[in-house]
Amino acid sequence: MKTRSTTGLRRFQLRLMYGNSYYIERIQRLEAIIKQKPRTVHIELIGTGEIPPDVALLMRSILVERSPRTRLVTNARSSLQGGSVLVWLLGDRRLIRNDARVYFRRVELPDDIDADKIENWKDLRYRDSFSEFDPEDGDYARVLQHIDEYLPVKELAGRLIGVRVLRQFGLVENEALDHFLANVFGKSDGTLVPR
Repeated sequence: MKTRSTTGLRRFQLRLMYGNSYYIERIQRLEAIIKQKPRTVHIELIGTGEIPPDVALLMRSILVERSPRTRLVTNARSSLQGGSVLVWLLGDRRLIRNDARVYFRRVELPDDIDADKIENWKDLRYRDSFSEFDPEDGDYARVLQHIDEYLPVKELAGRLIGVRVLRQFGLVENEALDHFLANVFGKSDGTLVPR
């Protein structure tokens, strides 16, 4: 008698909230799921909050290290902003509610803020710790760099992005693109071969 594999599909709900304590617990759970090397992980993003930049970067590091055989499906049941956008974009298949929007703000960092870009630490200028710079903005800038791999951040930052625009970039279900890819890769029934 055959037994069903318990590592087929794993569902993971991620409520979008303000604050970090909730995310610390969820990150531990996500790591445990990824270590099981399931065939599919389905992340559902729901709520009105925003994933903090550092948490989004940590989730990204966990998700990009998953097994190549694990397929990631991200489903935005709410509008997304900031770090939540990055987590959603990491999906191999992305779903989003038809009337939902995506938003990320622009961030301007001072040119001399990153000490890693200076050759010799002695060349660093004094910077008051009470300056207007928020260290979280440095993490947010990294989030924007990763979002820029999918969407042109300079052009779209500070704008509400709807599903129609996301389809133009091929980020959500796009039947015409799927059909084209199926024809290119030789599948006659219009379905794509999973990786």
